Amino acid sequence: MNNPLPEPGPHTPTPLACAEPGGNGANAFGWLHHFVTALELAPAVAVHSIDLAGTIRFWNRASEELYGIPASEAVGKPFRQLVEHLDRQEEFDGAIAAIWRSGQAPPARDWQVQARGGRRHWVYSSHYPVMHDSVMQEVFCMEVDITARKEAESNLAQAAQVFQNARDAIIMMDAEYRVRAVNGAFTSITGHTPEHILGQPLAALGWDADDGFYERIWSELDGQDHWEGELASVRSNGERYPARVALTAIRDAHGDVASYMAMLTDISERKRQEEQVRHQAEHDALTGLPNRILFLDRLHQALATWRRQHHRCAVMFLDLDKFKAVNDTLGHQAGDAVLREVSARLRACVRRVDTVSRLGGDEFVVLLADIKGADQAAHVAGAVTQALARPIDVGGQQVALSVSIGISLCPDDGSEVEALLHHADVAMYHAKQNGRDTFRFFSPAMNAHMIERVELENRLRQAIECDEFVLEYQPEIDLASGRVATVEALLRWRHPERGLLLPHHFLPVAEESGLIVPIGEWVLKEACRQASAWRDAGFPVAVAVNLSDGQVAHAGLLPAVDAALQGAGLAPASLELEITEDALVRGEPAFATAMALRARGVQLSIDHFGTGTSSLEALRRFPLSKLKIDRSYVGDVGHDPVDAAMVPAIIAVGRSLGLRVVGEGVETAEQRDFLRRHGCDDYQGFYASAAMAKPDLSPHLG
Repeated sequence: MNNPLPEPGPHTPTPLACAEPGGNGANAFGWLHHFVTALELAPAVAVHSIDLAGTIRFWNRASEELYGIPASEAVGKPFRQLVEHLDRQEEFDGAIAAIWRSGQAPPARDWQVQARGGRRHWVYSSHYPVMHDSVMQEVFCMEVDITARKEAESNLAQAAQVFQNARDAIIMMDAEYRVRAVNGAFTSITGHTPEHILGQPLAALGWDADDGFYERIWSELDGQDHWEGELASVRSNGERYPARVALTAIRDAHGDVASYMAMLTDISERKRQEEQVRHQAEHDALTGLPNRILFLDRLHQALATWRRQHHRCAVMFLDLDKFKAVNDTLGHQAGDAVLREVSARLRACVRRVDTVSRLGGDEFVVLLADIKGADQAAHVAGAVTQALARPIDVGGQQVALSVSIGISLCPDDGSEVEALLHHADVAMYHAKQNGRDTFRFFSPAMNAHMIERVELENRLRQAIECDEFVLEYQPEIDLASGRVATVEALLRWRHPERGLLLPHHFLPVAEESGLIVPIGEWVLKEACRQASAWRDAGFPVAVAVNLSDGQVAHAGLLPAVDAALQGAGLAPASLELEITEDALVRGEPAFATAMALRARGVQLSIDHFGTGTSSLEALRRFPLSKLKIDRSYVGDVGHDPVDAAMVPAIIAVGRSLGLRVVGEGVETAEQRDFLRRHGCDDYQGFYASAAMAKPDLSPHLG
């Protein structure tokens, strides 16, 4: 066909020709004309053509919709200006050039394209050379939008990646619960290879479940399409592990179950962490023993067992005797080591069914489950006492301990948690009052005594607020001159109902409750005030105040002494503080306090010497000025040869250390003369003067 053809306008079929076998050009052109007209109207196939220069010659309506470019704007424009083949433009250009060179149609391909305006698509493109008189005129392109398919493929690929790389095991099953596919995590977790499990029912994994377990799961799946729970699982090597399993039914478009999916998670680490958190919440961090929370839970269980089966139980309340001295002398690190050793020894004294718990500090409690009676509890208490009596080695030093134990029995002493614990605590308190290093069973009389003690503590608090305490004073007399050397302040409680109470009636409760600190501060202030008043009246004597071990260890002692001296305007040398022998062995804190007091000019003395546990080394180190021989030695010097020998020895020790020595409790001239003969400096007792609120000092000051 040599007749010229008009230039194509928008949607105008391009003068294409294609030789059909057995046909001629005119027939071919007629067939192509109808074919192109059909493509022009095809709604889903984008059709365009380009010439050798790459200029668009044809652009159908589907191309307009695909690329968002009207034919009027596309025809006559270079194709590359309107459509970009993302990341593969050079490859596309090369493919088109190859068609022009070879005249052969290449295989159809997928391309990601971006049209003017930024619209992106995936297209499936087929390119055909168009020949006219054996000369290639144009490249004809048919494209179908496959973006949706590509997205679906991408989603499938991502799903496959998720399936294969998920940390949880994923198991796909058919409607008969036969395994059809597993991911990589399945083998990592269970140890089973795909070959071992494919085609097998899910039960082949060997769950640790009862016979009706799977039927219950399938029933729940049928009703709710989901089941989730924890299972005891078994790996291929026989190792057991906890697993979290979620089963889901997958239905088809008709609502029928087409398959099932199981997700399996190894929760061994989570269980380990949960167990660790639970253990920390229920156990003492220092000793590893059950704490109060776990102990109370086990005691509740023991009482429930008693109610069902009448199995008796016992509660033992333990408190280490004078454990605070270990911390004070050796330090808290040594104290912790002692507590750990005590815990180990306690565990060795009981059965596996029993519970040893640390409540805090040096307090322990033991639950004896399923015992026959009091004899069995007493046997355990005796074993504990013996076990804790053995010295404990701490950094090369031997620490000797004892323990006070209180015991309550169920149901004899109560059948409720609070009652058993309270009664065991009451019994322990009585064990301490009866010399320590022993055990006591609870009795109603003990409880009455404890109630009385609590009432006394409450009454002591009121006594502080109501100013019911008074001081009486007893002089210490110089044996050589007969003059008053010092006046000791002695605390009394003017009780509204019981009258004047001596210290032994209330000081133990004050010390245990901590009330000794505010009471002691009052004594310091009042004694200093009285000493200042005597000085102003012409009797310049020193006043002595007793300190308990609790006061010596208290951080507020130094400020209290300073406040008392300043408030009374009294010189520090006019105040003497009497401490016990046990205070000397409390280590560096007590020593530091003593040094600070002496640095202020306050005098220090040892009271009741011979009844404590001090050593010559402690006496030598501490900045003491006086030693007071306990009345128990002085009272028997006339008829006990041992005491008659001990008193001169104590006097000799005191004088060798440069201390002034005082004999306490002198009631006869014979006792006074004995002390004078052996070089004692001062004496104190009824023979010289009873303790009085307003003693007459003039006979001893002239």
